[in-house]
Amino acid sequence: MGSETTLQDTGEFPLIDRLTAGLADDDRVLVGPGDDAALLAAPGGSVVVTCDVLIEGQHFRRDWSTAIDIGRKAAAASLADVAAMGATATGLVVGFAGPPDLPTAWAVECTAGLREEAATVGAALIGGDVVQAPQIVLSITALGDLGGRAPVLRSGARPGDIVAVAGRLGWSAAGLALLSRGFRSPKVLVDAHRFPEPPYSAGPAAADAGATSMIDVSDGLVADARHLAEASGVVLRMVTDGWEVPEQMQAAAAAYNTDALEWMLTGGEDHALLATFPAGSALPEGFREIGSVEAGQPAVVVDDVVREADGGFRHFA
Repeated sequence: MGSETTLQDTGEFPLIDRLTAGLADDDRVLVGPGDDAALLAAPGGSVVVTCDVLIEGQHFRRDWSTAIDIGRKAAAASLADVAAMGATATGLVVGFAGPPDLPTAWAVECTAGLREEAATVGAALIGGDVVQAPQIVLSITALGDLGGRAPVLRSGARPGDIVAVAGRLGWSAAGLALLSRGFRSPKVLVDAHRFPEPPYSAGPAAADAGATSMIDVSDGLVADARHLAEASGVVLRMVTDGWEVPEQMQAAAAAYNTDALEWMLTGGEDHALLATFPAGSALPEGFREIGSVEAGQPAVVVDDVVREADGGFRHFA
């Protein structure tokens, strides 16, 4: 490692030049890196904005994931939030902090991962900032366009609505359990923790289909369903009968004497989309019905059991 060029060797401004090379090659980027701020076109006349911060040792580990994987994971966290509003992501701005002895190649590869994930939704990486810090920190701001749609909020669920979900549940939690025990397989589960695969297109599709509320499942299905229930003032009742549990997840859960269904209910970082739709609605492609909305004090009920405080990570708790 001693022969590798580090951030200290490279220097701040040459590093910025390397990380931002080619970032303005997008028609929506009206002004790219090099000025005090970038200028991004907003076709819909309004801009969706969200931010996520990932810290080494808490959100990712370099001995578990490649720099590209970490870049993809960081981008996905914010891109999924844009999708959960019913919008399409248009750009990312990145705050990058790292120690002086971090190999420059790692920062370059992480940026490649950010760009790779952004490209899956047609978004551009348009700039950011670079600073020195004792550990790696990635602060990702994502911008999105609603395309003339009204935003889909957490507060719109109404009694009688259908509860539906798009995307994977429990895969990242299963992968984390494997990595924590020193295993690197099944690869499909380990990779799900290293970099999620959110159903980005399902967000705008849900909005077009008349979704009454929606949320990104970042903390776990039960935890995020509770956020939605509280914002809407309703009960979300879910039924797990008939849920398809992947064979690899069943095997991993059996090996650790764990219920795979609990991974699906409480595991975070898969970035599925949980949404509600008016009764009788035809669900858009990718969504599957898992329950219904009822009147009552805000709560999440799974298989007739009220789920109180399980699932979800709380900072400062």
